[in-house]
Amino acid sequence: MKTPQSIINKRRNDIIKYLKTTPSISNDQLSKLLNTSPLTIRRDLKYLEEQHLLIRHYGGATLILPPSYSSEPNKLSSNKERIAQYAATLIQEDDIIFINSSSTALNILDYINDKHVIVVTNNGNILSKNIPYNIEVMLTGGQINPGKQSMIGDFATHILKNISASKCFLGVSGIDYNTGISTAIMQETQINKEMISQTQGSIYIVAESYKILKPNNFSSGSIDQISCLITDSEITEVDRNGFEKVNIPVIIV
Repeated sequence: MKTPQSIINKRRNDIIKYLKTTPSISNDQLSKLLNTSPLTIRRDLKYLEEQHLLIRHYGGATLILPPSYSSEPNKLSSNKERIAQYAATLIQEDDIIFINSSSTALNILDYINDKHVIVVTNNGNILSKNIPYNIEVMLTGGQINPGKQSMIGDFATHILKNISASKCFLGVSGIDYNTGISTAIMQETQINKEMISQTQGSIYIVAESYKILKPNNFSSGSIDQISCLITDSEITEVDRNGFEKVNIPVIIV
């Protein structure tokens, strides 16, 4: 009998939870804790490694920890920058990534280093950044929203419909483990929905903890469309548990 996906997701989320309290844990330990076979644990660890959430090693695994911030202490003074730096570690050579109008998501580009990446974005603020040679930028075009310097409308969404990304990094106005992600700007919703729809791999939400449960009028996506939330250490235990109950891994930086 095939195991329901909800049970598989819960088990994988429990693995992440155990690795947060025990940085390096063996396959045998996980097998006993989760009352499942070592073969199943190995499959789960392989999947989680492919999602860039942990590193497998002989007999076990280690959670990928947030990177060291000591090299740029001034730049990394905010939660926003710490979130962006961690998110950059999830990007691999030759990835095609979506980035929306979020300033946090845009800051990811500062930490990609020398990896070759294609960035597809509706964020007009990218034009003011010093983009290195290894990052190719594709702007969606479209109507300009002066408040955020973002590109919106039918032209922008049409471009996105013809692109398939390997990963998506979305900043949001609000995120709720009961309902999903939301924005305060109605015209941004269709852009976010299209980016989610056209992503073949993981959908990462990059959001400071104060945006959790923050109400907004316009929904951009349901909670089950999200692969992972990357947030700061000010997230409450209640909120973290809320995401874990709906099988959304939470990375705290």
